[in-house]
Amino acid sequence: MDKLTALLGWIDDRFPLTKMWKEHLSEYYAPKNFNFWYFFGSLALLVFVIQIVTGIVLTMYYKPDAELAFFSVEFIMRDVNWGWFIRYMHSTGASAFFLVVYLHMFRGMMYGSYKKPRELLWIFGVLIYVALMAEAFFGYLLPWGQMSFWGAQVIVNLFAAVPFGIGEPLSEWIRGDFVISDATLNRFFAFHVIALPFVLAALVVVHIIALHEVGSNNPDGIEIKKNKGPDGIPLDGIPFHPYYTVKDIVGVVVFLIFFFAVVFFAPEMGGYFIEPPNFEQADPLKTPEHIAPVWYFTPFYAMLRAVPPLLGSQFPGVIVMGAAIIVLFFLPWIDRSPVKSIRYRGLCFKLALAVFVVSFVALGYLGVLPSTPGRTLAAQIFTFLYFAYFVALWFIPKFEKTKPVPERVTD
Repeated sequence: MDKLTALLGWIDDRFPLTKMWKEHLSEYYAPKNFNFWYFFGSLALLVFVIQIVTGIVLTMYYKPDAELAFFSVEFIMRDVNWGWFIRYMHSTGASAFFLVVYLHMFRGMMYGSYKKPRELLWIFGVLIYVALMAEAFFGYLLPWGQMSFWGAQVIVNLFAAVPFGIGEPLSEWIRGDFVISDATLNRFFAFHVIALPFVLAALVVVHIIALHEVGSNNPDGIEIKKNKGPDGIPLDGIPFHPYYTVKDIVGVVVFLIFFFAVVFFAPEMGGYFIEPPNFEQADPLKTPEHIAPVWYFTPFYAMLRAVPPLLGSQFPGVIVMGAAIIVLFFLPWIDRSPVKSIRYRGLCFKLALAVFVVSFVALGYLGVLPSTPGRTLAAQIFTFLYFAYFVALWFIPKFEKTKPVPERVTD
């Protein structure tokens, strides 16, 4: 024990290990009323680690070559020991990553975690979401299956819709060629395996640092740092370790039960996680009957299809699709209500948030289906409701009847 203490002291003299442990775990005081919704931040970090580890193993066998990519994936699935398990963990992990991030963002919207003093924390979170979308997009092409190939073709061609002579050179630069080819595959592989994981890791670190600087929000939306005892410790706070590390372990165990149930029994999830055409090698001369991105992109794909082309260009749809993401950055300033948590906000806000969630889920479902006039009309309605939520947030505080917010957090 003395030797261990001496070793720890030697490390502390050269690296702030104990200081970091105290600041970010044992002496980081979090609100004592965290509930179910506060699992998803730690789960997102868990899935990120899963994706990094499984991705490293997959790169040991994957060939970023247009002639060999599809067969290298088949080799992983059929001939590498436990290769199928690693590949399905990675593909399931991609969907799980977006699922927990969407739920994490919904919790932030529900409890007002984007409000002062957490504006920068929210912006870092949205940047993580954008980087995650880019990471998923670049990784989507790598299996070199039919849906990967044609899905990437459709998405890259969207950049060609940018006017003023910018679109075509931009899409050509992204592809690295005039068409989706071996150069595109190598480029996407580099972004997916090297560039964007570094960006994501950096954003996760600054997100956590920003969180621990301003403190965690809670279901009551009360700043626990305003009520401190004589010792300077928040009266409504408890140390993150061991209380919330133990609680998060429970969440991790439950999550992994469902995660591995999908991995072992339904890794394709009926075509939503891995589409049937992706088990066919990419063929530039054979277009799939229906091209659609993976489910986590489909809400924005539905918005794209909902906007009619202008002079034969899809640029208006691209603008709407991009605006649907960009508007999230401005949420801290759009919502001007002094009350943070949904617990103490009025009925109008609760209805608006419910309509927003229904609209997003409905757009995701419509984006999976082939386009028809009726579905296009429905997508237009739900796209309108999606943006109407942010407009409503601007006006609701002017007439909203809120409940009194308590001085201390509730149990």
